[in-house]
Amino acid sequence: MALMAVTLDDKYVLDRGRIFLTGTQALVRLPMLQRRRDAVAGLDTACFISGYRGSPLGGLDQALWRARRFIEKNRIHFQPAINEELGATAIWGSQQLGLFPGAKHDGVFALWYAKGPGVDRSGDALKHGNSAGSAPHGGVLLLAGDDHTCKSSTLAHQSELAFIDAAIPVLNPSGVQELLDLGLYGWAMSRWSGCWIAFKTTAEVMDSSASIDIGPERTAIAVPDDFEMPPGGLNIRWPDTPLDQEYRLHKYKLAAARAFARANRLDHVVIDSPRARLGLVTTGKSYLDLRQALDELGIDLALAAEIGLRLYKVAMPWPLEPEGVRRFAEGLDEILVVEEKRAVIESQLKEQLYNCPADRRPRVIGKFDEDGSWILPSNGELTPGQIARALARHIARFYQSPRIAERLARLEVQERGQSGNVVPFARTPYFCSGCPHNSSTKVPEGSRALAGIGCHYLSQFMDRSTATFTQMGGEGAPWIGQAPFTETNHVFVNLGDGTYTHSGVLAIRAAVAAKVNVTYKLLFNDAVAMTGGQPIDGGLTVPALTRQLWAEGVGQIVVVTDEPEKYPPDAGFAPGAAVRHRDDLDRVQRELRDIPGATAIVYDQTCAAEKRRRRKRGRFPDPAKRVFINDLVCEGCGDCSKTSNCVSVLPVETEFGRKRAIDQSSCNKDFSCVEGFCPSFVTVHGGTLKRRLVRDLAEEALPPLPEPAFP
Repeated sequence: MALMAVTLDDKYVLDRGRIFLTGTQALVRLPMLQRRRDAVAGLDTACFISGYRGSPLGGLDQALWRARRFIEKNRIHFQPAINEELGATAIWGSQQLGLFPGAKHDGVFALWYAKGPGVDRSGDALKHGNSAGSAPHGGVLLLAGDDHTCKSSTLAHQSELAFIDAAIPVLNPSGVQELLDLGLYGWAMSRWSGCWIAFKTTAEVMDSSASIDIGPERTAIAVPDDFEMPPGGLNIRWPDTPLDQEYRLHKYKLAAARAFARANRLDHVVIDSPRARLGLVTTGKSYLDLRQALDELGIDLALAAEIGLRLYKVAMPWPLEPEGVRRFAEGLDEILVVEEKRAVIESQLKEQLYNCPADRRPRVIGKFDEDGSWILPSNGELTPGQIARALARHIARFYQSPRIAERLARLEVQERGQSGNVVPFARTPYFCSGCPHNSSTKVPEGSRALAGIGCHYLSQFMDRSTATFTQMGGEGAPWIGQAPFTETNHVFVNLGDGTYTHSGVLAIRAAVAAKVNVTYKLLFNDAVAMTGGQPIDGGLTVPALTRQLWAEGVGQIVVVTDEPEKYPPDAGFAPGAAVRHRDDLDRVQRELRDIPGATAIVYDQTCAAEKRRRRKRGRFPDPAKRVFINDLVCEGCGDCSKTSNCVSVLPVETEFGRKRAIDQSSCNKDFSCVEGFCPSFVTVHGGTLKRRLVRDLAEEALPPLPEPAFP
C-alpha cells in the first residue's frame, strides 16, 4: 500500500481531512478557514490581525511571519501593534470599513491577541469597540492569553472578569480542535449579535499538539429562529450615540449572543444517566481535567450511569445560556461546578436556577461545598487529582463503590510519593551566559535600583541592590510617590527597549514632569528577548532613542557599549549625548546620580540568546576567539564569576581543590570574565573546538552492556 504524501505545509494547505498542528499554528490556520467559508458563501472578505505578544501567545506573531506566503494569499493582513490598546483600537477601525466610501471588500473579520495584563490595560478600548459593535460581514475575536499559575508573569491571571465588565461574551476552548471550531463560531456570533467575542487561551492548550479534522462542512452554523432582531440590526453604524449603544448592548446584543449559543448547542450534555442525581458543569481546560479525574477514579460510562452522573460542557461561560442549563438541571439533586480560578459559571448557575420551584432546584456547589470547605481552590490551578478527590467525596455520600475507593487510595499514595521526591531547594532563575544584564544591572555602592517587566526582573534575586517591580510601562513611577518623603536622593530604574516602545516612554515623561532625581538605564539589546527575540516594533535605533529622550526633557544622556568605535561622529545622537565603553559603567553611574532631575544611560549590547540564534543561522559575527581557564594556575577564588555573573563559569573539583572552567557549549563570547585580575585565563585566537567522534573511542574503553533480566 502506498504511503500518504505528507508535508509540513499541510496544516496550512489542505482543505479537508486531518492535519497535525500546535495550538499556535491552529490560530494561524483559523482565519484561513474563515476566509474559505466566506468565499463559499459568496462573500469577498479580508482579515486584519493585530495585538501584542505575551505568553501563552508569545509565539503567535512569529508563527504568522513564518506563514506569510499562506496568509497573504488568503487576504490576511498582520500588523503587530506597539501595545495592546492601540492594537484593539486598530481592530475597532477594521469594523468601520463599510461606514465610508472606498471599501475594497464586503467586510473585514478581525483577530486581536494579548496576554492577560494586556486585556486589563486595553479595557477602555475594548469597551468602546464592543459598544460600537461589529460589521455585518466582519466580526471580532479577542484572544486572551491567561497564565493561571504565574509561570511567566508577575501576577497570576484570569481574563474572564475583565471581559464581563466590558459586556463581552467569552468562549473557552478546551483543546486544539476547539480553537478552530469555536473560533469559527466566535466570528459568526460576532456578526450576528454585534458583540466582540472573547476567546480564552491557556498554555496547556496553546503549547499542545494534535491531529484534528478540518473542512467547511465540519462546523455547521445555525441562525437563531427564536430571537427577534430590532429595527436597524445590532451591527456597527454611524452616527451612533453612546446611550443608543448602551441600550442595544444591554437589551439586545447579549441576548442575541445567548440565542446564537442556544441555536448552535455550544453548551451541551456530554454524559447522561437514566436516573441522574449528580450534575457536573465545566468548561475549557477544566473539562479535560475533569475527564481525566473520572478516568483516574475508574468511572466509565457504565459506572457513571449506575452512579447517576450527568456532565454538562460549557463553551460560553459568560453570559451563560439559561435554557440549556435548566434542562440539564432537571431531576438532579446536586450540581458540582468545576472551573479554574474565580467562579464565573457557578454564580450565574445559582442565579438562573433561583426561580425554579424549590422541590426541583438542585443544590449548587463549586469553589466551596455546603459546609464552607474550600474544595476547588481559586488560587493556582486545579489538577485532575484535586478534582478527583472532591468528586469522590461527594459521590461517597450517596453511592459506595469499591472501585472508586481503591482508585482514590491509589491516587493519594501516588501523590504522596511524588511530593516526597521534590528536591528541597528552589531553582533560582538567572541570566543567560553573556547576557547584557549581567553587567547593566550593576549599581554603584550606596545606590539602589527598581525593576520592571523584562529579563532584568531577575536581578531582584541577585546581589544587585534591586528591589520591587511594576507593571509593564510603569517603570520608575513608584519613585515619584516616594521621592518627596525619603532622605534617599536618587534611584536607578531598569527598562528594556521593548517595554520603552510599548509604554515605558510615558513613565520617563512622568518622571521628567515630577522633577525627581532618577537615572533610567535603558538596555538596547536589539530584540524582544523574553518572548522569542522578535524585532523591536518601529525599528528603533540607539541614536533615535537618545533624541527621543532628549526631546522628552531628559538631561544628561550617556550611551555605553562594548563597541564604541562603531558609532562615527555624525551618528545622529542627541545634543550633549556621550558614547563611553561599557567598562566605564560604574563611573558613568556615579556621575549621573549626582545630576539633579532625570538622566539616562543607554546600554547598547545585543541579547545573548539572540546572538546564539543568529550565529547558528550565519546572521551574526562569530569571533574566532575563545577563553579557557588553566586549572593548574587557577586558585578557585571565584573573582571571574563575580565579575561576569556568568553561568558559563563553572566550578570544577580537582585533586588540588575547587577550580573554575568555562563551559564552551554555553559560552556566548561576552568575555567579561577576563576583566577580573587573574593570570589563569588563556585566550585562543583563530582556533576552533575539536569535535570528538564516537569512532575515536576505543571499544574496550566502553563498559560491557549487561544482559537484561528476563521476567
